[in-house]
Amino acid sequence: MIIPLEQLNQDTLQAIIEDYILREGTDYGVIDASKEDKITQVALQLKQGSAVLVYSELHESVNILPREQFLQESQNDKS
Repeated sequence: MIIPLEQLNQDTLQAIIEDYILREGTDYGVIDASKEDKITQVALQLKQGSAVLVYSELHESVNILPREQFLQESQNDKS
């Protein structure tokens, strides 16, 4: 389930983004980016809609996924 960004206060959204970028294995490409740059990049992707904030009822967790990946996984779940 996609969580609309406007339903979260900014501190909560900031904490979710920080948790996401600090996870081991998150890929930002060849160029090293500062924590602040990574936060800005993810926040922009969420705002533009190329990434979505997703709540998993199964895992009772929140994650950030590329929109295309979320749509593909949603289709696979329906099949």
